[in-house]
Amino acid sequence: MINFHFENIEKLDINDKSIEWIEKIIQTENYKKGEINYIFCDDEYLLKINQEYLQHDYYTDIITFDYVKGKTVAGDIFVSLQRINDNAISHKKDFDNEFHRVLAHGILHLCGYKDKTESEEKLMRNKEDFYLNLLQK
Repeated sequence: MINFHFENIEKLDINDKSIEWIEKIIQTENYKKGEINYIFCDDEYLLKINQEYLQHDYYTDIITFDYVKGKTVAGDIFVSLQRINDNAISHKKDFDNEFHRVLAHGILHLCGYKDKTESEEKLMRNKEDFYLNLLQK
């Protein structure tokens, strides 16, 4: 089950196409869908999560807590909608594109992809682009 929660931010309408697309990513990566919670929030809410749980003192667009068991994808994915908006502007992308990139990014982390090294980051970006292209179709 994919759940959407909103903390300190106005609720967004997540359409069925986006939910089906997330499920397609999981299926294409040869995983099964478990309990996935997207928690949308503002910068300050996510900064507190970053400080408390990761001991990082900076803003970020996403933090993923992995509860994957075997091939069943499960986790809590915290997403700052403010940061997505700022990133969309700075990268000259529309909000919807950046929003879906971040949604995919969290799921890809749960499917085992990392982004700590240059080569891992490149693979992650390629996967995000691949799945964003699927969404456009």
